[in-house]
Amino acid sequence: MNHADSEKACRKTDKKEKRKKGKDAAENACVAAAAEEEASPRKEKKKQRKDEDAGEEKASPRRKPTVSIAVAGSIIDNAQSLELATLALTRALFLFQLAGQIARAVTVFRIDEVVVFDSNPAVENGDADEGEESGARFLVRILEYLETPQYLRRRLFPMHKNLKFVGLLPPLDAPHHVRKHEWSVFREGVTLEGDHSKGTLVDVGLNKNVLVEQILKPGKRVTVAMGTNRDLTAACARKVVPSYTPSEETRSYWGYKVRYASNLSGVFKNSPYKEGYDHIIGTSEHGETISSSELTLPSFRATDAAAITSACLLS
Repeated sequence: MNHADSEKACRKTDKKEKRKKGKDAAENACVAAAAEEEASPRKEKKKQRKDEDAGEEKASPRRKPTVSIAVAGSIIDNAQSLELATLALTRALFLFQLAGQIARAVTVFRIDEVVVFDSNPAVENGDADEGEESGARFLVRILEYLETPQYLRRRLFPMHKNLKFVGLLPPLDAPHHVRKHEWSVFREGVTLEGDHSKGTLVDVGLNKNVLVEQILKPGKRVTVAMGTNRDLTAACARKVVPSYTPSEETRSYWGYKVRYASNLSGVFKNSPYKEGYDHIIGTSEHGETISSSELTLPSFRATDAAAITSACLLS
């Protein structure tokens, strides 16, 4: 075979290999397209499930557990009969300090609800001196006053003899008790009277009242979402949000609610939670001693904002 024939044979061989490679590449492309077509529905379904799961998570965020405690009004009634001369305190000041200690303990342990049940119905039925409150009513008033931010107290609490010494108590260390120079993403406020054509003015403790977009009656305590924009002009309207929103979004403690119960059964019958309390623990000097290692709490229900469940501790 001469050189020309050899070169011609090599060219034929190269053409055959190229045709074979092209055929293999086409077959591989078809197989890949078929596989992709087959996998496409699976990917679509997987993406759809992921979007559905994300939607469900967004629609039903995980709710934090809440804790409620019930306190007998007799804690105040019994203290009134103590011999206070050895304590070097007046009777009234001692009672205020006792109520203040309860408020501080509730805040330190991040209690969400305080139920004060009345154990002295005679006072409620008018058998006591005119104008005298039962221990339960007194405790409710002081607890509500101390939980309220300082800048709202004059608007929300009229003058009362049982608030005479409350100014001597130290303030509660709570995130919603902010000062004028402090900016907070959320602030407690009270609605004001005025023109409601653009919304409602709210006193939130700043140098200037803020405008919220909702139309609300005056004298109502509200929680305002302030955001990060510090513009306090009427052009920047804020929004009133549910009172539980700050604790959910910032994961910080945002104060406690106070509820009065005329008797012990009212603690459970009038629970603000739709299905009542999940777990109830009662304490008594006649009860059994249980160590913390023996105490286990069940999981709590988390359904909607009106049914965040709680454990109720009686003392």
